[in-house]
Amino acid sequence: MKIEISIRKQQLKLLDDQGNQLADYAVSTALKGAGEQKNSYCTPRGQHVVRAKIGKDAPINSVFRGRRPTGEIWTPELEAQHPDCDWILTRILWLSGRELCFNRLGEVDTMQRYIYIHGTPYVESIGRPDSHGCIRMRSEDVIELFDRVAVGTPVLITDA
Repeated sequence: MKIEISIRKQQLKLLDDQGNQLADYAVSTALKGAGEQKNSYCTPRGQHVVRAKIGKDAPINSVFRGRRPTGEIWTPELEAQHPDCDWILTRILWLSGRELCFNRLGEVDTMQRYIYIHGTPYVESIGRPDSHGCIRMRSEDVIELFDRVAVGTPVLITDA
C-alpha cells in the first residue's frame, strides 16, 4: 500500500503495491500552500511514512488535543465555545519525513511539525486549501483510510 497526495488537485489516492488505485478522496491541504519550514503553516512535500496511527475505534467526530482523545465529540455548539480551534477529529495518521534536510530533521521536520492526515468538521473546505499544514479529510473518509493502511505506509506529497 501507498498513499499519494496532490496539493494542486486536493486529492489523496490509496494505491496497492503495483500502483493500482484502490481509493480516491478529496482533501484540504494548507491555505498557505506547500512548504517544509517549521512554523510556516504549509503542507510539506516529498517522501513520508505513516509514523503512528491514533484513534482506533474512537467514535466519529472524537476530539483530539495533543494526539490524545479529550472525551468530547465535536458539535456545532462545542465549536461555538472554541471558535479559534483547529479541530482534529476522529482519527490521526501522523506523518514523518524520509528525506534528510528536506522534510526530516532540523527546521524542516514533518514529524516535529505535527503534520497529520486527520478528520475535520470543515467539510465545506474539502477540495480546496484551508488547513494549517495538515491534510484534512471528511471523518468517514479518514476512518476508511485509517482501517486500510498500516504504520510504515509510504506517503508521497507533491504539489503536482
